[in-house]
Amino acid sequence: MKQDNQTIVLMHLSQLATPIIAFGSILIPLIMWFTQKEKIKDLDAHGKMILNFQFSLLIYSFVCIPLIFVGVGILGLLVILIVSIVYPIKNAILASNLQAPEYPLCIHFLK
Repeated sequence: MKQDNQTIVLMHLSQLATPIIAFGSILIPLIMWFTQKEKIKDLDAHGKMILNFQFSLLIYSFVCIPLIFVGVGILGLLVILIVSIVYPIKNAILASNLQAPEYPLCIHFLK
């Protein structure tokens, strides 16, 4: 296995692709993780964290949609939007410094 922090950083930043490609924040990291996890050191762990984070955000978004009628859903979706932009950038910076990423309120589907 080789050490390639640039690919890991790109994988974190690829989560910002949703405005360009529908579900790009899930599809691009999934493809990168699936094809490169055996070749690049630490990419497997980062990929699992990214996918767990994106699946968690998707579930939280689905929960917030019916809550729009109560008035809380818009606030929840706004928080999800901010978190989905800030944490990929923060974790890309951490990955470039060889530090472990941290994603809040992440449900661990992939272990």
